[in-house]
Amino acid sequence: MTTILHITQQQQWQQAQFLGTYSGDTLQSEGFIHCCTPQQVIKVANRFFPHQQGLVLLVIDADRVHADIRYETAEENESFPHIYGALNLDAVSKVIGFEAGEDGLFHVLPDI
Repeated sequence: MTTILHITQQQQWQQAQFLGTYSGDTLQSEGFIHCCTPQQVIKVANRFFPHQQGLVLLVIDADRVHADIRYETAEENESFPHIYGALNLDAVSKVIGFEAGEDGLFHVLPDI
């Protein structure tokens, strides 16, 4: 199983469960859902989600995602997984509360 991760607001995840698929903030505006690997998640969280509350981490089995996943190079010549379509909910193997520390930053990857 190849695991990729996606950070989102708990409220967005709840809405996805009601709708039956997850589109995130960027599927419509950028054409894909941003994801990362377990090794990248703390850096991504600290860059894009500092001091945010109510976050969850979607643990995604990439082998079960129906849409196309492309690993694309971003800044610093690092490749990130992008899901080009809505995420089917049965590809999400676990949802974990993901909260920053008292300093507003993320320091430890939850047990995935």
